[in-house]
Amino acid sequence: MIIGTAGHIDHGKTSLVQALTGVDTDRLKEEKRRGITIELGFAHLPLPDGTHAGVVDVPGHERFVKAMAAGAGGVDLALLVVAADEGVMPQTREHLDICRLLGVRAGLVALTKVDLLGELGPEWVELVRADLAALAADTFLEGAPVVPVSVRTGEGLEALKAHLFRLTREVPHRPAEGPALLPVDRTFSLRGFGTVVTGTLLSGSLQAEDAVSLLPGSPGPFRVRGLQVHGASVAQASAGSRVAVNLSGVEADAVSRGQVLVRHGEVPQTRMLDVEVSVLPAADRALPRRSRWLMHLGTCQVDATLALLDLPGLEPGETGLAQLRLAEPVAALPGQRFILRGSRVLPGRGATVAGGRVLSTTPPKRRRGSAEAVAALVDADLDTRLLWHLRQAGYAGLTEADLFGRMAVGHKPLTRALELAGTRGHALLVDKERRLYLSADVFAGMKARALALLEDFHRREPLAEGMGREELRQRLSSALEPRLLQKLVSALVDEGKVEGAGEALRLKGRGRAMTLDEAGARARMVTALAAAALAPPTVNELARTVALPPTRVHELLATAVVEGLVVRVSEELYFDARALAELRSRLVAHLQEHKDITTQGFKELVAQTRKFVIPLSEYFDREKVTLRVGEKRILRRA
Repeated sequence: MIIGTAGHIDHGKTSLVQALTGVDTDRLKEEKRRGITIELGFAHLPLPDGTHAGVVDVPGHERFVKAMAAGAGGVDLALLVVAADEGVMPQTREHLDICRLLGVRAGLVALTKVDLLGELGPEWVELVRADLAALAADTFLEGAPVVPVSVRTGEGLEALKAHLFRLTREVPHRPAEGPALLPVDRTFSLRGFGTVVTGTLLSGSLQAEDAVSLLPGSPGPFRVRGLQVHGASVAQASAGSRVAVNLSGVEADAVSRGQVLVRHGEVPQTRMLDVEVSVLPAADRALPRRSRWLMHLGTCQVDATLALLDLPGLEPGETGLAQLRLAEPVAALPGQRFILRGSRVLPGRGATVAGGRVLSTTPPKRRRGSAEAVAALVDADLDTRLLWHLRQAGYAGLTEADLFGRMAVGHKPLTRALELAGTRGHALLVDKERRLYLSADVFAGMKARALALLEDFHRREPLAEGMGREELRQRLSSALEPRLLQKLVSALVDEGKVEGAGEALRLKGRGRAMTLDEAGARARMVTALAAAALAPPTVNELARTVALPPTRVHELLATAVVEGLVVRVSEELYFDARALAELRSRLVAHLQEHKDITTQGFKELVAQTRKFVIPLSEYFDREKVTLRVGEKRILRRA
């Protein structure tokens, strides 16, 4: 459990932490000289049940909000410190805003320096309490205890400890089964040990000898030599703990605050995040559809472009869906909280404007109309999120390890969800060794596309035995797994839609060489089309004449198209090539002389019914001979 201080500069946060824990968290010479907290400070608070809570002390000056946000990212309980002699101040409000946006759900108020109240009078106390009530309204601190304390006299310290202990029993623990994620807030080197990084473990667990990465920038892998929690060596550290990690294989000066320690290969890094974003009610203007911000996520700060999804803007107090496009890569988990700060300071509050939670860590660049896809993740259960990620992955699919890193869920519930999805026919296990899964919806779409590609192949090369398997794989996707291609082919063969011809594939009953009888049938059809000139029989009529299926008639006529004997004008009509060329010459000559032609004029030129005139006029438009302008056509080349 992590307790974090919050509050304005010089309201006594560090002194209060020292009185509670015995630890002076101001460790820098500059902090001692100036008498203010500049950097994050850390201590641990013994609790009555024998356990310990980590304590993060944050700077109160507006210039150090970056450090405050880095410390608040892992806080479970907020200890809002307000000096009795000053009351609510700008950073009091901004720190509370930051805690709200970062998802803190519990806390209390320590009213410090109450030993000064005798000089200020009873009316002042009432004013401060009214100010605090107004500040806490509609926040997680509404109705929370306000505990008067004095570090100088010791008044209220035991009551404050009792309230903190009660709250630590009520706050839910962080997930220890998911991927390990530790945002680094401090790094240093110890003689005899080497590099040490510290941070709050937000998710999962770490063990000695684990292979880890520091993202972005240092994928490693590096070895965990040892772990400490609250100054004591431990074999394993779990989520919700302040952890010091002794690393082997990396120098301390190569590590910086803002990096994230993760188990090697477990969490991907990204430059895009699908998010749910909320604007503070106190913001002085709406967020536009597209805007630039400083994003604080974990302990990192990165320039980000916020693109709202299908929204023209987001008013103060509203929540919507958006995508964050980042100037630098980050490592994050779904559910992780962030804040957005601008360059303009809100009156009496600071520069924090909005914040929210991460929904997806590996999205494509979202276009207009994509809000519905992202909305499916909001408050979705495990099964829904699993199928969403598989659909998003497309033909590539995802391994169980990929899903673990993208969904931030434990191995056991994830395995159960995958097995259930397989039983229900919603997901396919493509590769048992790699535990690679594919969405059943994606697989159905892949089958339809494979059939369309084979159909197109037969039209282009009607006498070929079939399309090569490797050609089909490349046309579907060059990254398509060979095992997935085999599964696809097997499914199409089992359904009776495709058959093999050696290494080639073809649609059932298609893609075979002409027999002598078929060659004779083709010759009769070509002769019939030449005799009919501009009033040819349809494919179905030709099929009845030569006693062949329409699909085979199409294939045979396609060979005549390749040889330049006939021209396909529509799905059902093929014309003799010479008759069509002669009509084209007459049409061009007419347009050169008269500049345009009406539909009736073209009908008179063809001297046939609308059954032939309409397809022919559309054919000449497609061939860029004519251009339709209103009810007339003109010569396109003119």
